[in-house]
Parts: sequence; C-alpha cells; structure tokens
Amino acid sequence: MAIVVFIIFVILILAISFRSGKRSKGAGGFFVANSSINWGVNGIAFAGSYLSVASFLGICGLIAFFGFDGFLYSIGFLAGWIIALFVIAEPMKRRGTFTFSDALNESFKKPGIQLAAGLSILVVSLFYIVPQMVGAGVLMEPLLGIPHAWGVIIVGAVVILIVTTGGMTSTTYVQFFNGGLLLTFAAVLTAAVLTRGLQTSAHPVPVNISGLENYAYEQLAVEWDGEDPIVDLPGVSVQERRAVLNPNTGQEEQVFFRLSRLVDLGATEDGDTVVRVKGHPVHFQKDAQTMEQLTIENHDGRDYLRIEDWWQLLPDGSGGYLLEETQSRTTSTSNTTIVNGIPEDMFGHMRLVGGIAQLPQEYDQSTGTIGPWKILSVLSDEDTRLKRPRNTSFQSENGEQVTIHYQQAIEGSVFMRPGLMFPLEPRPGESRSATILNRLNFISLLATLFLGTAALPHILIRYYTVPDVDAARKSTIVAIAGIGLFYILTMYLGVGAIANGALNPESNNMSAPLLARSFGEFLFAIISGIAFTTVLATMSGLIMAASGAVAHDLLENIFKKDFSEKAKVLTGRIVSVVVGVIGIILGIMFKDMNVSFLVGWAFAVAASANLPSLLVVLFWKKATANGIIASILTGIVSSVGLILLSPDMWARYGLNPANAPMPLNQPGIISIPLSFAVLVIVSLLGQKKQAAAETV
Repeated sequence: MAIVVFIIFVILILAISFRSGKRSKGAGGFFVANSSINWGVNGIAFAGSYLSVASFLGICGLIAFFGFDGFLYSIGFLAGWIIALFVIAEPMKRRGTFTFSDALNESFKKPGIQLAAGLSILVVSLFYIVPQMVGAGVLMEPLLGIPHAWGVIIVGAVVILIVTTGGMTSTTYVQFFNGGLLLTFAAVLTAAVLTRGLQTSAHPVPVNISGLENYAYEQLAVEWDGEDPIVDLPGVSVQERRAVLNPNTGQEEQVFFRLSRLVDLGATEDGDTVVRVKGHPVHFQKDAQTMEQLTIENHDGRDYLRIEDWWQLLPDGSGGYLLEETQSRTTSTSNTTIVNGIPEDMFGHMRLVGGIAQLPQEYDQSTGTIGPWKILSVLSDEDTRLKRPRNTSFQSENGEQVTIHYQQAIEGSVFMRPGLMFPLEPRPGESRSATILNRLNFISLLATLFLGTAALPHILIRYYTVPDVDAARKSTIVAIAGIGLFYILTMYLGVGAIANGALNPESNNMSAPLLARSFGEFLFAIISGIAFTTVLATMSGLIMAASGAVAHDLLENIFKKDFSEKAKVLTGRIVSVVVGVIGIILGIMFKDMNVSFLVGWAFAVAASANLPSLLVVLFWKKATANGIIASILTGIVSSVGLILLSPDMWARYGLNPANAPMPLNQPGIISIPLSFAVLVIVSLLGQKKQAAAETV
C-alpha cells in the first residue's frame, strides 16, 4: 500500500512539474516564473515551501518527546511572518528582480554586495537543505524498506529533476500542491486523534509487521538489597550493573541490569524456528551460519535461545522493587550490532513506545471522543501520566557501545509546560551558571526563529513570482493563515503520537507518520506520501534560490560580464545539480539529528547574515555598501563558526560537549547583534572618512 501511494505521488509531482515547466521561458521564467503567479496560488505555495519536514516531521516529533517545548518551535516559526508581512513583503517586491541581493544593491550598484549576498544565500540554502535530506532518508527507510542513504539519494534525484526541467514555475505548483495536501490531511489526522480520544489501554503498535498484537513491556518482581537482584526466571544470571548518575550531584538516577536469560523456542508449520523477543516473532533456520550468531541450549528436552538484554530497576509502589524490560542497541568491538539481544538483521526495527499510563479518575481507562480544548486540558492534568521515551548510552564492561531505550512516567502537568528541552528552573544540583545558559539558549532559539523567517532565501524569492506589490502583500496574508492553522494542528499530532504509543525510540522524526499508521496502512501511506512531497517542495525552492544566487549574483560579478539569458538558465541548471548532490552527501552525514534542530541552525545563519542588512537598507539612510558587505560576512562567519564550536557539534566530533568553546547550541543571541553592530559601525566610519575627504 505505502509503496503504491508513493509511486502515485511521484507520478503526480512529476506530471505537475513537466506540465507547468513548459511555461518557463527565458531567465525570468526559470528563476521567478516571469512574475506571473496568482497571489492565492503564491500564498499556498508560500505555505508549501515554508512548511518543511522540520514542521511536519520535526516539530511533531519534538512535541511528542518534549511536550510544550517542542511547540515553541511552531510559535517561533509562525511569529517570524509578522516581520515578513509588515516589514519585508512590499519593499522586497518594489526593489528586487531575481534575488534578495537586488533589493540590497538597488541604491548602491556595488558588485561586492551581490557577491556577499549571493554567498549568504548559498550558505543558508545548504544549511536548510541538510534537514530536508535527513527527513527524506528517515521517511523512505520505513516507507520503502530501504537504507537511509538510498532514501536521500532517491529524493535528491527527484528534486534535481523537478528544478532542472521546470524552474520556478514547476517549483511553485509543486509547492502549491504540497501546501494544500499538508493542510487537508493534517486536519484529517487531527480529527482522527480527537475521535479516538485518550485511553490507557493503548499500547505500542508494530512497525511494518502485519498481525503482531500489541505488546506491554514485561515486569518482574525481584528481591534487591543494593547488589544484584534475585530474579525468578529459569537459567537467568546478572551480567552487569549500570547506573545513570546525576552529573551535578553524583547520585544514581536510573539503575539497569544486563540479564542473561533463556527464551523458549517454537516451530512453525513450514519448519522454521521461531522465538518471541519483546513480543516480536523472530523466524530463523538452524543452519550453520545462524547457529554461529545465536546460542541454543537444551534443557530437559526443550530448546531455548539464550539472549542478553537490559532491564530497568524500579520501585513497585509498595516498598519493594521490580525489573521492567527496556530496549537496547549494542555494537560489539567487532562492529556486530545486536538489537534487544538478537542480531540486527534478524530482529529488525525497535518496538514503538509511548502511551498513557494513567488518566484522571473521572475517565477511568478512556475519555472516548474528545474536543480540541478538552484533550489539552486532560493531558495537562497533574493526575495524567504519560510514558515518555528516554535513553542512555555508555560503554559496557566488555567494551561494547550500548544505548538503552526506556520509558519514564511523567505527569501531564509537567509535560505540557516549558522545561523539558529548555530547563528554565535549576535542575537538582545544577549551578546557577548552567541555569543561565539554559535560559540564554532558549532566548537565542526564539530570537533566531522570529528574526530568521523573513531572511530565508526560498521565502524571499517567492515575492518576485507575483506581478505587483499588492499581490505580494495578499499572498503573505494567505500564507500566514495557512501556516498558522498548520502549526496549531502540530500540537494535536505531537501529543496524539505519544498518547497512542506511536513513537520510534531511536528517531522522533517519524512521529507523525507512525501516528497515522496507528489508524491504518492507508492513512500511513497518504501521510508518508505527503511528507515526501513536503521534502520536494522545500528542497526545490531552496535549490532555486541557490541557483539564482550563483547564476545571477556570483558569476556575473566574478567574471565581470553580462551573461545571456540562455547562459544564465544553463548555469542555474548546472548549479541545481551541484547543490542537490552536496545536499545528498550532507543529508547522509547528519542522519541522526532532529530535523527541526538542524533547521534552527539555518534560521540562525539567515537571521545573522541576511536580516540586519535587509532591515537597515530599508529603514536607515546612512547605511553604506561597505557596511552591508561587512555585516553579511560577519553574520555568516560568526553564526557558522559558533555552530561548529557548539556542544552538539562537539559531541559529533566525539568530544565531551561540556568542553565545547561555545556553551550555547543556538548562536543567534550573539551573531545577530554582532552583525547589526558591524553594519552600523562600518557605515558610520565610512561616512566620517567620506566627510573628511570632502573637506580636504
């Protein structure tokens, strides 16, 4: 079903692209659709371009894993459109032709401005392309059953085909198609969540395995005196103890035990051997190759599989203790990967997690169909308990790299207020300086999202596709209405995903499609197909912005000559291929990072490099060409440099994040004011030099 729908979506997209692309004539047609797009179509295309996988996959995942803090991304993404409507829309249309550098350079006619602005567009576009490619790989993996890298390559190839054949006209109608689908089916999925309501009986549902019943993680009563627990299971032994310590107090917060245990083997009608691990039926044959990977033991005439997996120690509520199953991924020193005690190629995907452990007493086990306000009220109740996914990684005593995925019961009142992702209050034992850094990170993110929207190249370029200033303003209003509605719906999709136990513990990017899957394969296929078109819509806009910057801004100024329209179009197509290939490579490299988080970096670069010069040119007559150039370059270097020195990047380098030179993950709070300051200072100094020269 999913594959069929995917193929249908690809055919529709390509048909729209080829049909509309025939209307692209000359450089104006290729880069800005000859400024002929209707304002209503452009408004929906705005939404289709802006509502990227960061919005559809990333934000839903962040809300599902971090509650209200994830919704702050929605607020920031939407709030930025206020600047776009009241400040940017009309001046951009009046001052520009092809790219945002035209608006900057209208009064100065300096090649240096176009060079700097073209470079900025290229850098921002690449930063924004990466999360789209990551989202593409995450989506294609379960949809088509192919590796992440091949998913990225397929999507990248389709995007390159769309852009090179049809230019901005085909890009616009692909974005229009995507915007309409996103709004329609986000509303459909939200209605399905409200109709189902909330229930404590919801358990994780299987991934790509038909007929597998719901599974509740097993719990074992144990005797524990502070050392190894005594477990009443046949052939069980404790292999290792691992405690998660509070980094500030050194106290044990979580305790895990690696158990070696026996699991009963069965047989199927076709002669295969089957074993159920975490409720997952694993089929295999007892051939020589398989027997090398597994340990089979015979006790009292019965065959058992010996596995090793991790269990979490928890209080049982009556003064004793119990062990609860977790999931784990272990990579041995020989690079063999074990998932939940079974070789990865045999076990497959992790089981889904999440769900509601407890509802307020008045609802017992289910609320039934519920309204949009009531569902948020129930989830915010202090008597509601949600099963929140958590994980911890470490090196075992055997030198193996282990990641344990477990669930933590959390009050609804805590989940639905700020603090899980951006702690605003001190954690136990946390220093005052750490609390201040958390708050600064939070402020930096909101400032970046608010100021970055109006400076994104694939948003700015859309103002040149409409015929006049009035159409630019109207299309912005339509975009705000559509985008605002969608971001409201993301809250219901996010909380619906955790409430229905539809979370992949290893990736929060798939929360929305997996929520759809809990309602059936058809809706899963449709939502996944829409997510695919979302990647295409945003990617095509970004590549168009990048190709326009290179062909129109960089090459003309580097070679100091005017290119013919035919040469510009050819250059734009070549650049589209190159940028697409670079995006594919980066999308494979950053596969494990949340797409909304990566988009936050793109917003930081855009807000630092583009917005200061754009605002100052529009509203400050003392701005100079040198000031604009210096501001753009400062914004690029400072934002990208601080990102490369941030704790999250330090972790990707394999270093301790606590030792990162830049203590914040979001650079905007530093790079944006710095860019403004440089622009003002260089402009004022330039005017003083000019005045001094005139008096001599």
